[in-house]
Amino acid sequence: MLAEVLKTTPLKDEHVKLGAKMVLFGGWLMPLQYSGIVDEHRTVRSAIGMFDISHMGQFIVSGNTARDWLNRMLTNNVAKLGLGTGQYTFLLNDRGGVIDDLIVYRTGDAEFFLVVNAARVDEDFGWLQKHKPSDLELRNCSPHFGAIAIQGPRAAEFFRAWLGNDREAPVRNQIANFTLSDNTISVARTGYTGEDGFEVFFPTKIATELWLGALAIGGKFGMKPCGLGARDTLRLEMCYPLNGSDLSPDRNPLEAGLGLFVDLEKPDFIGRAPLHETKTKGPQERLIALKMKEKGPPPRPHYPVFANGNRVGEMTSGTLSPSLNIGIGLAYVSAAAGKIGTVLEVEIRGQKFPATIEKKPLYKKS
Repeated sequence: MLAEVLKTTPLKDEHVKLGAKMVLFGGWLMPLQYSGIVDEHRTVRSAIGMFDISHMGQFIVSGNTARDWLNRMLTNNVAKLGLGTGQYTFLLNDRGGVIDDLIVYRTGDAEFFLVVNAARVDEDFGWLQKHKPSDLELRNCSPHFGAIAIQGPRAAEFFRAWLGNDREAPVRNQIANFTLSDNTISVARTGYTGEDGFEVFFPTKIATELWLGALAIGGKFGMKPCGLGARDTLRLEMCYPLNGSDLSPDRNPLEAGLGLFVDLEKPDFIGRAPLHETKTKGPQERLIALKMKEKGPPPRPHYPVFANGNRVGEMTSGTLSPSLNIGIGLAYVSAAAGKIGTVLEVEIRGQKFPATIEKKPLYKKS
């Protein structure tokens, strides 16, 4: 029965050939690791890693009123997007809770490209379709796209070797089209690791050719394939939230400390009123970054957090940081207990361990 509902990316066979440990993630069979989480993590921090992100969703919105409609559906100001630029933003429910965090790119005068989380594709599309006016076209193109993320300090070198020295890579938060093997690919300079890098979207029919070609060229730059395990430790060091863990329909972006991506000056968008109230009164809880004060077992999701013997919150994400060599994580705690520098305690297997609230991000390049 599981095989009937399990989703796989067009690169699944390549992961198996490379000896990847495959796991179930949001209904998808995905590589957790190849050479090991720590090794892959350090490869991305020092050289370059490549991730299969074909499980993520892609929507295209087009029509003369697309910009204004998306501005009512999303929290960031879509009107500020120039052609070929993108922004991080949120799709909210009526209560201001996060349905999804996503990136929207303006790819035409009246066309926008949305990259959404894999586990939220159906929900996102249904919510947008429910609110879409009849004069707009909304397409779920996810089945037709493969995607990879290329991340690391040598990403720009790789790009020139891969697509040619005469090709100019897009700058941060921009997207551009290129030709590879007579096919159009879209390259966006974004990422989820804190390193320089690209997300590449392409027709599924060239997925294997593109993956193998990138690995062959990337070898001279120290490239390795990387899985979900390293992706998680890398994003946690940067305090990037994970939808379904750190973000949820019961939490709003201001509680998560992501007000930078919410434009409350816009006259109206779904979820604005509850967010305005949170802004006015202040959030009751905040998503804070914790670093353990001593080596030991790392924090994990749902571990309780205490201040002066009183429970004040709960971990939403946690891991052992390969860069810092200490346990780190994100937790929602009461606003009163959420000040930077405060020492809290995380209960791990019945024992409390001290941890300090740190300024985000936890990992800072030297």
